[in-house]
Amino acid sequence: MALKRFNPNTLLENWTDEKYSPTHNGKTFEECIRAAFDIPKTDNYVYRAQGETSLAITQRAIGGKRVHGMHSWYHDEDGNPNNPPHPSADDISAYTNLFSPSVSLPKALNAFRATSKPNTLRATISNHLQCRFDNTTTGLLPSKKDRTHTNPYFSLWTYSCEELEWAGPWPNTVHTKIAHHILPVFYHHFGCVVPSYAALHVIAKLAQPAKPSKEDVRPILDIGSGNGYWTFMLRNFPLVEGMKSLDVRPVDNGLSEYRVSWVEDTMHEDGSGYLKKNDGGKGCVLLLVYPQATGEFTGPVLKAFKGDHVVVAGTQTGNGFTAFQDVVVDEWVRRNLKDFELTLRMPLPSFAGKDEALFVFQRKKAEK
Repeated sequence: MALKRFNPNTLLENWTDEKYSPTHNGKTFEECIRAAFDIPKTDNYVYRAQGETSLAITQRAIGGKRVHGMHSWYHDEDGNPNNPPHPSADDISAYTNLFSPSVSLPKALNAFRATSKPNTLRATISNHLQCRFDNTTTGLLPSKKDRTHTNPYFSLWTYSCEELEWAGPWPNTVHTKIAHHILPVFYHHFGCVVPSYAALHVIAKLAQPAKPSKEDVRPILDIGSGNGYWTFMLRNFPLVEGMKSLDVRPVDNGLSEYRVSWVEDTMHEDGSGYLKKNDGGKGCVLLLVYPQATGEFTGPVLKAFKGDHVVVAGTQTGNGFTAFQDVVVDEWVRRNLKDFELTLRMPLPSFAGKDEALFVFQRKKAEK
């Protein structure tokens, strides 16, 4: 059941970590979620994703800490916990700080690796993130500046990393089969993956016209927009000097259930059908956030798109959780969309046991 009293603009305006983050106010996760979304104590909504839970059950799981192996994120390829299996508080902070609005991601990744002692968990994580960072363009990523950005999902995700002892993905994350009870709550209230400041900046830059005085901003088609959190954050993104206001259009078939809606103007349509009725999205940026791997969705949408830029936020483990069941999205594009090339692949804030990334594909220029 959706929360009818929830006002996303009010929450964004009133949000402070001191008010709503368990890390800063000493309250429980359950108390903070109820306060942020105005959920009464009598509400026993069942959150469904990979499993089922409620706020009360989730809080009990949080209180159980490492019971039933719920913090055993780091193990070998056979599923056996490594020794030591848990990162330090400094390791966790170093990971979450990679996605701070005030840092340059490439420089932060280099510093993360430089401060990692050899043959440690942190070193393996930093090498994993660094080797999967691929940037062949200039000007898309934000430079290092002292800036702030209000992002409720990012704040609570940071808390979850601290609470669940998670310091980022590594190669064996592909074999992780468990998830924590916090995940379904995040899915229902915010969506499947956290939009970092850098990710939002990249999308905003892609939407800017090549000739600002002569061209309009490129519309962003958020197809499979879910509850609209990425659309909402893009619409509220603090544009830097020279950027034009963004035109973000959420499209979703409405088959999935969410506790919260962040936007009211979602167009309830099939993604491929929407593109066919709108010139294939020519002149637009296509955004796919955690596109479903089951059924015929991602492939047909990508093939129907006639624009020049595609952005996909999803898993990079090849575990079949997003986009395609048997292959990571960049591999699929390389095999099936010969007109496109990968120009950026960068880590996104990953929930415990996950390995998320942002992929940017650009249509190749026609040879003269």
